Amino acid sequence: MNIKSHNLVRNMKVSLFLFILASVIPINSFASTVGEIEIGHYLRDTPMHSFSGKIKKFSDFRGKPLIINVWASWCGPCQEELPSLERLARRYGGKQFNVIGISTDDDGNAAAASIKDSRLTFENFLDSNVVLENMLGANTIPLTILVDAQGRVLDKARGAYEWDSAETIEVIANIFHIQLKH
Repeated sequence: MNIKSHNLVRNMKVSLFLFILASVIPINSFASTVGEIEIGHYLRDTPMHSFSGKIKKFSDFRGKPLIINVWASWCGPCQEELPSLERLARRYGGKQFNVIGISTDDDGNAAAASIKDSRLTFENFLDSNVVLENMLGANTIPLTILVDAQGRVLDKARGAYEWDSAETIEVIANIFHIQLKH
């Protein structure tokens, strides 16, 4: 069998595998969460309980773009990306946009310990009752949502990223239509 024939057979096997996989996985496996705010729609003004004891709403952050990171203390990828979010928040947070975190931990003490261990200075909120988790569409974490100054969801990034890398800063600047120096 020559290389072309071998590649054709391999491609056919991969296609067959993907077809079988698609027919086995239920279509709703990747469905939205209950009450999820989709890209292009506005966040509902839901009370959020901070670790400092304050209660805020999303409207408290209007006027500047907002980066919301949904995480948990037990989530390895979440813990890996939190330092880069902290660096991003220290560099730009409050000036051209705000950064907040929402922990989905059931145990607020574990989340508070994670915040302390990570030395996070950006504001974090606890969502142990999954209201925010469902509203934001966090059926997987980490999830980062980029929201414009009026409260409209512009984009959602699933998975861990290096938020203070030059490439990511450029993407943030493009999404928010602002100029950020690297």
